Amino acid sequence: MPKNGKTDLRTTRGFYDRIAEVQHLAMKLNGYRASVSKFLRSLDLEITPDTSVLDAGSGTGLVTMAFFDAGFKPKRLVALDLSHRSLLLVREQALEKREAAARTELVQANVLSMPFGDDTFDLLLMCGVLEYTPLDDGLREAARVMRKGAKLVLLPVKPSIVGSVLELLYNFKTHPLAKVREAASRYFNIVGNHEFPITEPISWSKTIFLLEKK
Repeated sequence: MPKNGKTDLRTTRGFYDRIAEVQHLAMKLNGYRASVSKFLRSLDLEITPDTSVLDAGSGTGLVTMAFFDAGFKPKRLVALDLSHRSLLLVREQALEKREAAARTELVQANVLSMPFGDDTFDLLLMCGVLEYTPLDDGLREAARVMRKGAKLVLLPVKPSIVGSVLELLYNFKTHPLAKVREAASRYFNIVGNHEFPITEPISWSKTIFLLEKK
């Protein structure tokens, strides 16, 4: 996502269009999807046939597909991302899984100005996207499209050696977790902060906040 206007937006979109296949392969090999699916399955998300879900900054679909792997069957899941090529990879994966194929919608857009009305979604998923935005701007827009009491499963990159390497590779800036908590508390109640077991590779770079819109 952009840091400083249209130029950064085009640069970020072009970068992820170029690396989509490589990133997708890396995510398949590192076990992140299974870790996220296991965590989502452990939550009481109250997904019903009427539930609308948004994966904001979906990338190539790691969290989208982890959600379906967990066995959830919402009315719809919208995968939103800047990168057209990344969204095509989401579609390819969804078509391989019956439940996902019938429920997944693709939207190419910026997480700072999402093309949805207020109070649209019952659940939001965000993984490694707010590192490209001012925290308050990204969380405020997320809250806008969520219904009151809706949950946000937020997976930020945590400050670490691996996080520093990812900053260089992907040209983003990791937010200190204290700042994440501070910004989130303006719009959400912080229900929990989960740490993945050290045996799971995702623990080296990500943490999880479970938030509830005020």
